[in-house]
Amino acid sequence: MKRVGVIGGGQLAWMMADAAEKFGVKLVVQTPSENDPAVSIAQEIVFAAVDDASATKTLANKCDVITFENEFVNLDALSDLAHQGVCFRPRLEALAPLLDKYHQRCYLRDLGLPVPQFFAIEQLKNIKSKVEYLGFPVVLKSRRHGYDGQGTFIIQDFASLEEKLSYETTIQTSNESSFLLEEFIPFDRELAVIAARSVEGKIVTYPVVETQQEQQVCRRVIAPAEITPNQLAEIQAIAHTLLNSLEVVGIFGIELFLTANGKVLVNEIAPRTHNSGHFSLDACETSQFEQHLRAVCGLPLGNSDLQCAAAVMVNLLGYENSHSDYQSQRQQIAKIPQANIHWYGKTESRPGRKLGHVTVLLDNQNRDLAIALAQSIESIWYPR
Repeated sequence: MKRVGVIGGGQLAWMMADAAEKFGVKLVVQTPSENDPAVSIAQEIVFAAVDDASATKTLANKCDVITFENEFVNLDALSDLAHQGVCFRPRLEALAPLLDKYHQRCYLRDLGLPVPQFFAIEQLKNIKSKVEYLGFPVVLKSRRHGYDGQGTFIIQDFASLEEKLSYETTIQTSNESSFLLEEFIPFDRELAVIAARSVEGKIVTYPVVETQQEQQVCRRVIAPAEITPNQLAEIQAIAHTLLNSLEVVGIFGIELFLTANGKVLVNEIAPRTHNSGHFSLDACETSQFEQHLRAVCGLPLGNSDLQCAAAVMVNLLGYENSHSDYQSQRQQIAKIPQANIHWYGKTESRPGRKLGHVTVLLDNQNRDLAIALAQSIESIWYPR
C-alpha cells in the first residue's frame, strides 16, 4: 500500500478520499484541528500547523511521499527534510518561485508568459511614480498567504492606497515589503485551467473553464469556457511551459484573464488541486483529485475529458455565523436534475467560508443556461 502524506486537512485533502480508496492509498494528514474535513477520511493524523516542519518530519516517517493541500508552508524548514531524502511532490524547488506573488510574477514574466504589469513596493518615495505609470485603479496584493480574495484590494486613488498600506507598519526597512502593485485588467472573463504532470513528464490538461467571482471569491465555474481554438491552444501552451519549467509532479491550477480584445494573461498559479477543477469530480472520467494522486504515486495519468456536454459548479459559501448544516437548502438543491452536492462537513459557517459545492451536468453547451441554473441554485442557497 502506498502511503501519501498530505500537508493540510481542508476540503481539498478530503476530496482525495475516493481516489485513495480506489488505488489502495493510505492518506496521512497533517492538520491543526480535529474539526478539519480531512480528519474524517485519513488513516492517520498528525495534529499540527501546516508550517510546522518538526511535525512534517513525523509525517514523513509515516509516508512514502508527501504532497500539499495548501501552499502555506515553510520551505526553508522543509528543505532540511528534502536533503534527508524525504520525497515531496511537487518538489520544493517547484514551489519556491510561486509562494511569494511578486516572485511568482517575476518567474512567469521571465518565462515569457503574458502577465499584467507589476511592481514590488519597496520604499514610500518610489510608490507615487509607479502608480502614476500604472494609472488608477490599481490592484494591491499581499505577497504571501492571500487566497479567496483575501489580501487583494482594488484601489481607486492615492489617498486610499496610503490608507490601505498603513505605511508605518507595512513598509519594512528590509529590501522586500509585504505588497506588490499591478495594473488593473478590465477583463471580459476570468478563465482557469487545471494541468497535471507525471513523474515521466507527461502533461494532461483539463477543459478550460470560465470562473465567475463575487467580492473576489469564486462563486461559479462553467465548463467548458466559450473560447476560440487559438485561445485554447495558447492556454494549453502556457500550462505546458510552466509545468515543464518547474518540473512539477502533480496538479496545478492556473488562473487567467481574457481581455475584451481576446488577449490571455496569467493571473495566479495555485500549486495544488484548485476550486476551479471541482467540476471534474462529477463531469470527467478522472477527477483532479484522482489525477493528483496518480501523479504523486507514479501512476499513469488518466483521461481528463468531459464525460458530458458541459457542467456548471456553484460554491456553497457561508453567509452568516452559524453551526447549521443547511439540510433544507441542500435537499432542495438535490432535486435539480443531474445535480451532485459535495458537503465538506465543516461544523462552523461564517461569511465567505466554502461549505460545499454543487455540480450540475448539462446536456448541451449553453453559457446562458449554465448561468441561469447557477442563479437558481443560489436563490435556494442564499436568503432573500
